[in-house]
Amino acid sequence: MTTRLSKLFGMDIYTTDAEYKGKVFDLVINLEKGRIETITTEALKAKNKQEAKRIITEKSIPYNRVRSAKDIVIIGNTSRPEQAVEKVASQPQKRRSGLR
Repeated sequence: MTTRLSKLFGMDIYTTDAEYKGKVFDLVINLEKGRIETITTEALKAKNKQEAKRIITEKSIPYNRVRSAKDIVIIGNTSRPEQAVEKVASQPQKRRSGLR
């Protein structure tokens, strides 16, 4: 699954059971591993530690729960196994051939 990060902002987030979870507000990126770690549905601007903790626990979704991100973001109820996440990330993009 490959998509531009800028395209994710503002996308609606739904579970595989069609439950609305919010909109993509921010992304937490692990620069060492080169991947998205977390999606937040609220700004990460916190006035204190308690508010920051609330945002991370209540308003964030681990990116390894993402199943698809095209017109909307679809998340599963559980995380994907780590090997599957790395396998998807390492697959080259397929080129489409067609009429021009």
